[in-house]
Amino acid sequence: MTCFTGLSAFPITPTSPEGRVDVAALRALIAPLVTAGVDSIGLLGSTGTYAYLSREERRRALDAALDEAAERVPVIVGIGALRTDEAVRLAQDARAAGATAGLLAAVSYTPLTDEEVFEHFATVAAQGGLPLCIYDNPGTTHFRFTPSLVGRLAARPGIAALKSPAPEAAAVADHLDALRRAVPPSFRLGFSGDWNAVEALLAGGEAWYSVAAGLFPKPCLAILAAARAGEAARARALNARMQPLWDLFREHSSLRVTYAAARILGLCRADPPRPILPLPPPVQDRVAEVLRGLDPA
Repeated sequence: MTCFTGLSAFPITPTSPEGRVDVAALRALIAPLVTAGVDSIGLLGSTGTYAYLSREERRRALDAALDEAAERVPVIVGIGALRTDEAVRLAQDARAAGATAGLLAAVSYTPLTDEEVFEHFATVAAQGGLPLCIYDNPGTTHFRFTPSLVGRLAARPGIAALKSPAPEAAAVADHLDALRRAVPPSFRLGFSGDWNAVEALLAGGEAWYSVAAGLFPKPCLAILAAARAGEAARARALNARMQPLWDLFREHSSLRVTYAAARILGLCRADPPRPILPLPPPVQDRVAEVLRGLDPA
């Protein structure tokens, strides 16, 4: 599916302290992504704090995003949940609302085995009725998808893509090669982790699932375009301009930094959901300084 290629922009989901989605603020975040021409919008990803929202609030967020995208940009929506039956219901909700695809993580409290994750994904794919992207996010879920497991899942109907953390530059080619040998040619391999994404794209990654693109789509689109054209030096030079932001992401988490950046830029006033705290004022000052140095064009 074409929604699993190119630049997928992942915005935050502004909410009240009680977890009520601020629909107007969410639409204001999504509108410039549509205008910039991103290839898809990744709604309710980790930066979109899907795990902190009720089923009803997830649906409100999705309806708002779909209204703003107005069929011009595909919407991939996070449907992760602790229980398989709940993930199925979330997938069915997303399909009924008009989402293009679902993003499913191996969310757990008790650590999961490969077989448990396989059954979870196979069931959601079969019963949810929504094309799925495997969301490999070991930093959050503490479960890592091996190429072997990805290959097994890729053989199941309805499982079409992988969102995997981009490894360091020295490891990305081998990582991508191992995945390619495990999956059919139609299965799409994309990467997250903005700070390593440029090398993953240059190595042949088909999608960039980007937190930064949720606020700064234009410079991210420029990096992607250079990588697609094989202009490695230009792609790396453009990426170097974003390095101060990548450094903040790695030090303080992209979620916390993005909430601070959205507030500093005047895009919304929301804080991350508790127990996550806003960045302390000295770090927010650093974020503001980095934002002043970025070239949004």
